[in-house]
Amino acid sequence: MYAVIETGGKQYTVHEGDLVKVEKLDANEGDAVVFDKVLLVADGDKVNVGKPYVSDTKVEAKVLKQAKDKKVIVYKFKAKKNERIKRGHRQPYTLVEIGKLA
Repeated sequence: MYAVIETGGKQYTVHEGDLVKVEKLDANEGDAVVFDKVLLVADGDKVNVGKPYVSDTKVEAKVLKQAKDKKVIVYKFKAKKNERIKRGHRQPYTLVEIGKLA
């Protein structure tokens, strides 16, 4: 059994027990989170697709960690202009463990 959820403007395919990095959520470590924007639920051959969301379906999860991802270097260069810009960025994320698909 799996589901497709939407959070932070992105969609994630999740199974029970998965560890998923999602966009930063406003929750502390150890808190329980409920994702109610469920787009699809599949159980074997039975598939339930929402329009846009599946009603009366929620995915429960537990926040394991609030952290920052690896650094990404953005380097801009313009030829013959002596223009060079180097910037780094670390995207914050929330690591969640998917619990019950209800």
